[in-house]
Amino acid sequence: MLRPDRITQELYDFNRRLAKGMVTLSQIDGVDVEASPKEAVYREDKLVLYRYRPRVADPVKVPLLIVYALVNRPYMTDLQEDRSIVRNFLDQGIDVYLVDWGYPDGADRFLELDDYVNRYIRRCVDFITRRHKLPAINLLGICQGGTLSLCFSALHPEKVQNLVTMVTPVDFQTPDNTLSQWYRDLDVDLMVDTLGNIPGELLNWSFLSLKPFRLTGRKYLDMADLLEDQDKLKNFLRMEKWIFDSPDQPGELFRQFTKWFYQENRLIKGNLEIGGRTVSLADVTMPVLNVYATEDHLVPPSASIPLENYVGTKDYSTLTFKGGHIGIYVSGRAQKEIHSGIAKWLKAHVSA
Repeated sequence: MLRPDRITQELYDFNRRLAKGMVTLSQIDGVDVEASPKEAVYREDKLVLYRYRPRVADPVKVPLLIVYALVNRPYMTDLQEDRSIVRNFLDQGIDVYLVDWGYPDGADRFLELDDYVNRYIRRCVDFITRRHKLPAINLLGICQGGTLSLCFSALHPEKVQNLVTMVTPVDFQTPDNTLSQWYRDLDVDLMVDTLGNIPGELLNWSFLSLKPFRLTGRKYLDMADLLEDQDKLKNFLRMEKWIFDSPDQPGELFRQFTKWFYQENRLIKGNLEIGGRTVSLADVTMPVLNVYATEDHLVPPSASIPLENYVGTKDYSTLTFKGGHIGIYVSGRAQKEIHSGIAKWLKAHVSA
């Protein structure tokens, strides 16, 4: 039990840090994200396809396209120089492209899975294959983007030389999937018919509520320990910027994704149809690297690991990160183990 004098001292120290922190905050004009130079090479509707400037003289011949989720912004992959999947790939000779979905608005209300898989992703892949004079490219799908990438690879296997899935849900109804429990009880028809597009802020607060103390309380108390260090404080603010930068979701896409994946688990049941064609994971015959995080609260390992049981490839590998959904992007251990591991796997599997 703490003595009264200890409690008084701790409160004094806490208030002192807050006071100094106000000075530090006043000296920060803003925080920059997206550390690596890039060029917009293709646009369609809200989508922008970027190519990152190579950092080695002779990049790997087969480029990599990163497909991120729609619920957050893809600059998490390039948050800052020392916490960047993109920068790690570039340094190891990977030629990197990235899909930026933009910010959907009312004009996108009726976009469907078919638009995202068979139109947007396919046209980005076709643009890159034409540009590099290749029949197929490498694909890295992250979180929901990994699910979309699996669907694309199953429908267009001839266009994907190697597939990497990262914290990607495959079995959407495992018992320990708290997010899935929330989605499965959702009256998605009422939600979409009432709201049209689904506000990103609403979804974001739903995700944060999965760990309310850790994600909405304790981290701000812990922030007091960073307030006197401007660099550490900027790191914290970059994360906050990303967490609360949540695009709205096109209504029909949200309806289909919620019903077909979370509520009906069609991907592994084999009855998912997109654009009039059945999506069979058995048609994913290219080499696959599945990367998952052991402490992921949004996509638990049990949701990702079953992928091996459904894909048709004989070249299947896994890479395990001992951490959470966010740490796999930005932690120091992830930089050394996961990002370099993916780059090494890609280089070993490239044939041109």
